[in-house]
Amino acid sequence: MVEVTVTPQSSLADRPVQIRVRGLSPSQLVTLRAWLKDEQGERFQSRAFFRADGAGEVNPGLHAALGGSYSGVWPMGLFWFLQPDTLFRRLVKRDVAGSPFRVRLEVLDGLSLGADPREQPLASCGAERWYVSPGVQRVPIREGRVRGALFLPP
Repeated sequence: MVEVTVTPQSSLADRPVQIRVRGLSPSQLVTLRAWLKDEQGERFQSRAFFRADGAGEVNPGLHAALGGSYSGVWPMGLFWFLQPDTLFRRLVKRDVAGSPFRVRLEVLDGLSLGADPREQPLASCGAERWYVSPGVQRVPIREGRVRGALFLPP
């Protein structure tokens, strides 16, 4: 049985996570796909192609991506290379304190180039990427023409 995990499952957006896929056949070609919908409902996704090692595992922190959105060893590549399905869109988090980005990670058999969200994954899991730690206070700043926000630790 194929399993994909993200450790930790909930983390700050600037913290690294470890992605692991287990239960594959040795040398099996797979596509790891990450996707999310932003606050306006726009879909962003990335994908990377991997060949499982002799134990039937894939670890983007150790194994080089063979292609896709990036190639080479990029432990956080699936998060860093998210691209919009609609051209000229940018991934921006507006409500930084209220909710995380919920990223879906999927393992697809073989080399999957399609953007069809109905493709049946071998395994999937979710990850939350928060922009503000619990207990941090956000204070809006409005002084003359200056606009901003001050984030105070607990």
